[in-house]
Amino acid sequence: MAGERGGQNHEFSKPKGTQDLLPGTVEKWQYLENKARDLCCRYHYQEIRTPIFENTELFQRGVGETTDIVEKEMYTFPDKGNRSMTLRPEGTAGVVRAYAENKLYADPDVTKLYYIGPMFRYEQPQAGRYRQFHQFGVEAFGSADPAVDAEVIALGYSFYKEIGLNSVRVEINSVGTAECRAAYRAKLVEYLTPMKAELCKDCNSRIDRNPMRVLDCKIDAHRFADAPTILEYLDEDCVNHFQAVQRYLKAMDIPFDINPRLVRGLDYYTHTAFEYKSEGIGAIDTIGGGGRYNGLVGEIGGQDQPGVGFGLGLERILLVLENQGVTVPGVEPLDVYFIGMGTEAEEAVIRLLYEARAAGLTAEKDYQSRKMKTQMKSADRFQARYVAILGEDELKTGTISLKRMDTGEQVTVPLAELVAHIKK
Repeated sequence: MAGERGGQNHEFSKPKGTQDLLPGTVEKWQYLENKARDLCCRYHYQEIRTPIFENTELFQRGVGETTDIVEKEMYTFPDKGNRSMTLRPEGTAGVVRAYAENKLYADPDVTKLYYIGPMFRYEQPQAGRYRQFHQFGVEAFGSADPAVDAEVIALGYSFYKEIGLNSVRVEINSVGTAECRAAYRAKLVEYLTPMKAELCKDCNSRIDRNPMRVLDCKIDAHRFADAPTILEYLDEDCVNHFQAVQRYLKAMDIPFDINPRLVRGLDYYTHTAFEYKSEGIGAIDTIGGGGRYNGLVGEIGGQDQPGVGFGLGLERILLVLENQGVTVPGVEPLDVYFIGMGTEAEEAVIRLLYEARAAGLTAEKDYQSRKMKTQMKSADRFQARYVAILGEDELKTGTISLKRMDTGEQVTVPLAELVAHIKK
């Protein structure tokens, strides 16, 4: 093949806004993922895995056509059948589609799901923000009980606390129902219209189509200090729901602030919207968020069921942990490193290596025919607890020399007892 290419040396680099997760780093990701899985198991959430790409219309309808995600950030392409497909920019729409399509609403109990995986948005990369990024998210379907909102908020808060994140706080708001928002929208447009000429281009387009999103603007937010808030337009049911969420959070001692400007960047939210905040990424301190989305299942085409969930960005979490000086466990130390001295001993080491691994130990040997001193350095780099040295003499007596690396203590043990000795 090299001859066909004329011996040219092609150099490739990763696409902008993506990253290679190399050994030494990927273990930190595994640590977060394992923490998430363990926590979801305790909260009785089950894993769901949905396709990385879906029909474009799913996100247009599910996320909202006037959102930044749909308008500016989606990776959309025609497939070979000329159908419009999109790499998923967030997790909820795909999970809702799977919930509806597979009729999970037939379950008489609340359906509680979680996912971990890559999402894709075409945006300008910056600290903790990539074009391919990863989210841990949960979704709970089948109950309008505000206690489920509080449980979902608690699950995310517990995740941050258990991985050692400092100073995490929760901000909550109620975005009401479509009826509440209609009255609020009219008042908000009335407030925003006189200042239209002074606002940025994005705000101008949002005033007509989705005025609540104007409050989320990164450029002009300081102008809206005296804007009317959605909390002034909630009906009795919405007020009761929001107050119940607050009571449940207080019962769990979860600290929260009410932020009446919090609207989130997605159109599907109703009632509770929330974000997690922490110091550690400069100006951007939001590290995750979510909310309730009654009506979304029906919008996507299923038998309508209430739902609530969150999405937490793993890149952002790792960056905050690093900036806060929190150590995330990396590569696990090796249990045993085998060294064989001589041809017959090398063959015996192959069998011992296999047996050690089958018994649940992490084990390694040299595959480069290096000298013993170099192999010992390898064992050191792998942080091996033990080095097991097998020479021709040991082979004859059915024993093996076992060195404990932290103390330097060396003992001879029968080959048949090697695994048990290391485990002990």
